[in-house]
Amino acid sequence: MNDSPTTVLLIEDDPADARLIQDALAGTGNSPFRVEWVTRLSDALIQLGSEGFEVVLLDLSLPDSQGLEAFDQVFQAAPDSLILVLSGLTDEETALQAMQRGAHDYLSKGHVDAHWLPRALRYVIDRKTARGALQSSEERFRAMSDASPLGIFVSDAEGRCTYTNAAYHTISGLSFEQTLGTNWSTAIHPEDRERVLAEWRDAARGQAPFQTEFRFLQEDKRIVWTRVNSAAMLDGKKSFGRVQTVEDISDRKSAEFVLQTAEEALFEEKERAQVTLNSIGDAVLTTDILGKVTYLNRVAEAMTGWFCEEALGRPISEVFNILDDTTRLPVANPMLRAIEEDRTVGLDANCVLVRRDGFESAIEDSAAPIHNRDGQVAGAVIVFHDVSESRGMALEMAHLAQHDFLTSLPNRLLLTERFLHAIGMAQRNRKQVGLMFLDLDNFKHINDSLGHAIGDQLLQSVANRLVACVRTTDTVCRQGGDEFVILLAEIGQPQDAANIAETLRAALDIPHLIDGHELHVTLSIGISIFPDDGIDVESLMQNADTAMYHAKASGRNNYQFFRAEMNARAVRRLFVETSLRRALRQGEFLLHYQPKIDLASGAMTGAEALIRWQDPDLGLVYPAQFVPIAEENGLIVPVGRWVLREACRQVQAWLDSGLHAVPVSVNISAMEFRHENFLEGLALILKETGLAPRYLQLELTESILMHSVEASASVLEALKAMGVQLAIDDFGTGYSSLSYLKRFPIDTLKIDQSFVRDIVTNADDASIVAAVIGMGRNLKQRVIAEGVETQEQLALLQARHCDEGQGFHFSHPVSARDFARLLVTGNDELPQQRPD
Repeated sequence: MNDSPTTVLLIEDDPADARLIQDALAGTGNSPFRVEWVTRLSDALIQLGSEGFEVVLLDLSLPDSQGLEAFDQVFQAAPDSLILVLSGLTDEETALQAMQRGAHDYLSKGHVDAHWLPRALRYVIDRKTARGALQSSEERFRAMSDASPLGIFVSDAEGRCTYTNAAYHTISGLSFEQTLGTNWSTAIHPEDRERVLAEWRDAARGQAPFQTEFRFLQEDKRIVWTRVNSAAMLDGKKSFGRVQTVEDISDRKSAEFVLQTAEEALFEEKERAQVTLNSIGDAVLTTDILGKVTYLNRVAEAMTGWFCEEALGRPISEVFNILDDTTRLPVANPMLRAIEEDRTVGLDANCVLVRRDGFESAIEDSAAPIHNRDGQVAGAVIVFHDVSESRGMALEMAHLAQHDFLTSLPNRLLLTERFLHAIGMAQRNRKQVGLMFLDLDNFKHINDSLGHAIGDQLLQSVANRLVACVRTTDTVCRQGGDEFVILLAEIGQPQDAANIAETLRAALDIPHLIDGHELHVTLSIGISIFPDDGIDVESLMQNADTAMYHAKASGRNNYQFFRAEMNARAVRRLFVETSLRRALRQGEFLLHYQPKIDLASGAMTGAEALIRWQDPDLGLVYPAQFVPIAEENGLIVPVGRWVLREACRQVQAWLDSGLHAVPVSVNISAMEFRHENFLEGLALILKETGLAPRYLQLELTESILMHSVEASASVLEALKAMGVQLAIDDFGTGYSSLSYLKRFPIDTLKIDQSFVRDIVTNADDASIVAAVIGMGRNLKQRVIAEGVETQEQLALLQARHCDEGQGFHFSHPVSARDFARLLVTGNDELPQQRPD
């Protein structure tokens, strides 16, 4: 407590009043006054010029100055003094005017006594001191707030702005005058407004802390990305407003400066900093220079399990307990490193924070030193947040990068890694490595007929069985589609791979029960062996793939080891496939036409369009040499579409030239028939070529139609509705139910040439042909015999009343030009060509 007396300058020309005031102030005990008395204003100004007085008692009626003029001169001479005007009954109005000009109060000389005057004077002095302290505090707060890099927006209970700092003005682009009385959302980018306000309303209803990120759109169209935290300012449980902190996150490197500023604000204005730090979403923890905890915000309390009050003064390693998630060993605390090295330090990757109750969470953080006013390290601050979810997502993404999404089996990338490891182990242990390439037989038929959902479940069921058949050291990989690869690590001999192949085939013999369907699939397996068949995964994979194609060519549902001579066939197959693609692009295909003859009248009733390939190097290539390859790689669909379009175009061209054209039949493959755009594509071809549908007949095999009876019936009905004729090709060679056959809107049955070939010498074949002819007659379907080559075959077919015939006896397939001549002259001048 300061015991020095308060200095008072008394300016009073009345000795009695002056003595009364001096006596009143002289008797004070604990608060003494030292009073200097002058009677004239001029003497007072001299005194004020040479000595500072805390209090000036001024009588406005002086010999050398009167009224407000006297006050103005004293106020100018002593602006920092406490000036009280001594007023009589007649000049009270003047005293009030003096207060308006800067006087602190006025005293009535008629009420001066030893008890009242010191108390009144002390009250006025204390009031001035308190007012000065308040003003100083407000100026310090405003200076501190304006120095903060965090924007601050304070609103009242109705949401109107009452205060914003300079940083907020810079970030938002708005001045204090523009923000005062407005809502905080004024400068939000229009594209963010609806989302941010919805989040704000949810938080405001529960008076919960609010955090979000959005863009400020400034008046000059400049965009500033910000992170905003808001919390209610509470008086007890009642909110009297909200305070928001706005961080410019356009440059994340400003985080260190924000942390330092926040730490400085903690010491300068603890209560406001507490609200700010508790409103952000990151955990904040600070220590002194010895590494003792000095502060935790609420998020840090939740993540560490320590309340701030409990943690204060404890070593940072006890409160902030971090481990390496892989080694499970303690990790060097970044805060201690930040203090020691006087720099910002990040936490090592793969770290977990162990909460007080043992719960672990993956975290990322940044620690920075705290400096005092002299620039020396005084402690450290760390900001951290839970990244368990994002780290888990990263691990999941890493898993997805190495595994098939449908079956969760390793993919090609992981297979390659394991193959390299398996090679190293095999070489050290003098073992071999097997690579098996597996393809599901007939999977596409199931997928097309029952849908992709059933197909996916079937692939998952197959994957599970494959994994169950191999060792844990082996790797089952899904290559894609219905193809799988199995890496057999450290096998003693190739027979070990053969044994596993037999096990796999046996496992696939058991039907798969999926959604009420009993599904059967088999495996075609190709096997290559390291190091005999290759020393890297690419060559082994290619050779196993080649062997797998030979397994398919060998009747499917078997396995084949790679042999060197297979490569020549594979190269040939690849050459044909590549050439087919070129043939499609460059128009190397052409059609030949073989007549169909009415066996009773001998008239031509139609023709079958047969594709040929005019290869620039190989010459004329027949279907048997390229159609199977086209069916395997899917090219049969565009090739078949070309055949349909060309046949329709040619028939219409004959009609346009005045020829008496006949219907032309086109063979349709299974893949074409089941293609999702088959009907639409055919309708478009008919429309674009202008051909009447009655001139087109489609030939389909029994196996195509019986694969999915309901779907086949639906497509056939649609074709029939178009006006297209329908025929079953190679009838008798496949399996068909007469009850289903009756449902199909078929116009013609074509007896396969295998039955016609020996019809004269084989009684069974003759009986089959007769039965088919009789069945066709009963079903009101025309019957045509294929492969008629002799007069004896013709005579027998005529005797059985077969409707039509087709074969070399009548004509070989001929070019479009020669067939046009046939339409004019008959078959007398037809050239003899090579058969199919």
